[in-house]
Amino acid sequence: MVDLNGYCPSIFLQESLFPTTGGFIEGRYCEDVSAGNETISCCLPCPLANWRYADNIAQRVQVASWISVAILPLCVFILVSYAVLAPKWTNRHYLSICFTLGICCMEIAFIVPLGSKPNQCYNDITPNDMYSDLSCAFSGSLLLFGGWLVVIWSFIRTIAFHVQVCWEVVLGPKFMWGAFVCGFGIPAIGLAIMLKLTGVSYRFGDICHINIDNGLKDYWIPIMSFAATSLVLQVSTMAYCMHIYLRSLFDKSASTTDNSSGLPSYTSSVRTVSARQAWRRLQRVIQLQWRGVALVLIILGNVIFFAVVFIKLDRDVNPTAANIKKAAPWLLCLAAGGSKEKCKSYASGMGPNEATLLAMVYLLSLVGFWNFILFARPLMFAGWLDFFRRGFARRHEFISVDASDRYANKEGFEMLTTTAKTPEPYPTYNMRSPSPAQMAGRSRSPMASPSPTFDRNVHFGQEAQYVPPSTSFSGPRAPGSSHTSRDWDPSSTFAQGRVSR
Repeated sequence: MVDLNGYCPSIFLQESLFPTTGGFIEGRYCEDVSAGNETISCCLPCPLANWRYADNIAQRVQVASWISVAILPLCVFILVSYAVLAPKWTNRHYLSICFTLGICCMEIAFIVPLGSKPNQCYNDITPNDMYSDLSCAFSGSLLLFGGWLVVIWSFIRTIAFHVQVCWEVVLGPKFMWGAFVCGFGIPAIGLAIMLKLTGVSYRFGDICHINIDNGLKDYWIPIMSFAATSLVLQVSTMAYCMHIYLRSLFDKSASTTDNSSGLPSYTSSVRTVSARQAWRRLQRVIQLQWRGVALVLIILGNVIFFAVVFIKLDRDVNPTAANIKKAAPWLLCLAAGGSKEKCKSYASGMGPNEATLLAMVYLLSLVGFWNFILFARPLMFAGWLDFFRRGFARRHEFISVDASDRYANKEGFEMLTTTAKTPEPYPTYNMRSPSPAQMAGRSRSPMASPSPTFDRNVHFGQEAQYVPPSTSFSGPRAPGSSHTSRDWDPSSTFAQGRVSR
């Protein structure tokens, strides 16, 4: 068996004894050590998180994966409800649908390692990356793409809420198609650039995360820019709502008491609408979108917390001269043969503590839970109950009389164009109204029993002649009729008489 320690202290491994290809070479945590007249590179064994945190850190991070297993069906339930049920039950909207799709990508990223059971390390000092491990490629790509989707659609939802509340703009098809292009185009472009320039690898746990090199430029800065803009728009919109509400408290205009519908009356235009009427209109918008606003705030809070923790981790773990100097007491303690628990106090300044790291992962996996709580309306469950009831109930459809075999008795209809020799393929029926004389001879009592025999002369007589009244003006009149010969005095009305020339 080859001694991989070489000239390094017992706990460290000599880098020159390992291949220079395969895995994520930049992910090694190594330090140059002088050994006589020679300088060698000594590395901590992989994975690095096991030396910085407790031994069961991987199992504790795996709890987030099981949380996602429980939450993913809830997100799928919402998507299926949007697809199957009518809008009156779900109040579905493309903003909510696309937002839920992004959350599903993140939840699947946590579930992938449970099935693949990946190995975090390519060898004793090198972690795996997306090129050496397929599970890493899938989990890292889905996690980052889902994060992009959630942030971008939060940004679009914030813009939609802002323009409707502050600018009273009605969103139309142009905004919808623009939202689709930006909502899926920007994450796709961002993911492609990120995987090409930076990539993903195992940092802690069985889920791959973005690497340190260029990660700040192609992921954290863009995604934090959208999140910060969304937060500013959301805060400004809520400030405008508070402004309108405070104005409505001190509004004493008469129009607010005269018009209870919340719309401007005929005496005041839309531009001069009172503050209390504006608040009523604003209340209707907030009642429709408060769920989306609450979820956006939750997402933005999680994204900011996630970014701050991960940026601090990248900054402290990056093997720069300053970080090596700061980690020197911890490394010297390990080199002297100290145990991990004994040297743990020297590593307190290297990245976030274990509680913060686990809180970040758990909150990230719980995003789908808040999505279900806010968007799974009680009407949605009533809609499914109605759906299954209608599915098992027998449905009868209205059809015409001559197209159904159930109404084969057509003796109440008169066939006009039928002959014994050449019957028409499509016979024509005509039902005529009985004449007044025939109606007079029939019993008017609703309890009278019908005639046992069918009398065509009683039921279908000659068409009644309509005699218009003498004072009727509903039809044209021939010249010289009695209606046109009547005298009309213009002075008896407000009309002007014709002046003869």
